[in-house]
Amino acid sequence: MIGWRARLGFLVPPGNPTVETEMIELAPQGVSLHFHRMMARGIGGALDGQRERNQMMIDHLPDSIELLAMVNPSIIVIAHTATSYHLGRERETALLAQLQEASGVRIVTAFGAVSQALRRLEVKRLALGAPYSREVTLEGKAHLESHGFEVVNFANLPGVTNIYDETAERAYGLARNIDCEAAQAIFLTGTGMPTLPVLEALEHDLGKPVISSASAMMWHALRSAGVRQPIPGYGRLLTLE
Repeated sequence: MIGWRARLGFLVPPGNPTVETEMIELAPQGVSLHFHRMMARGIGGALDGQRERNQMMIDHLPDSIELLAMVNPSIIVIAHTATSYHLGRERETALLAQLQEASGVRIVTAFGAVSQALRRLEVKRLALGAPYSREVTLEGKAHLESHGFEVVNFANLPGVTNIYDETAERAYGLARNIDCEAAQAIFLTGTGMPTLPVLEALEHDLGKPVISSASAMMWHALRSAGVRQPIPGYGRLLTLE
């Protein structure tokens, strides 16, 4: 049977080339991955028009989830961190409850996975790095703070024209730039910026946990589905139950 250990569903922004690649790289044997594109128009990954595309994806979430739920996944992850930043805590909570009731499937946002990951690592103070505009980065900072985390330093990646053209090497530089003594961990937000190739190196170089939206999504999805296999080589988080 396909997905004899678990079936994980991921809703992916329409222009995002990164989520499938990074989730497939992490998936243990016996875990099947199922992807569906969210609905939005415009230039995917561009900073201009990002808020409008975010709202379009949110407006079409019920239909997107209905289609992905047809493969009977153990969990569906909305693989777009900025969706949560756009909604805010109360609207995000209410929307997830509605979607879960309608679909009968457990649904989590990328940010929800990040929040659980930070708590598992016992992190209260963190540095935030983002490939977004400053406006959306500030929304992300506020969202973290609304969930009880202290953002002691933050920055958005300079010179971004399209998030989907960014590289793991640039993500590495961003993490080094935002690190500070007060930060217990580094969080690289955004599912479109590649991060997996540099997480382990960053932890060695900085001496603290480094997580990304990608590593948190897979960790939380697997643990929620009852798969506790450690996945070494991508930072401490993915080795924890």
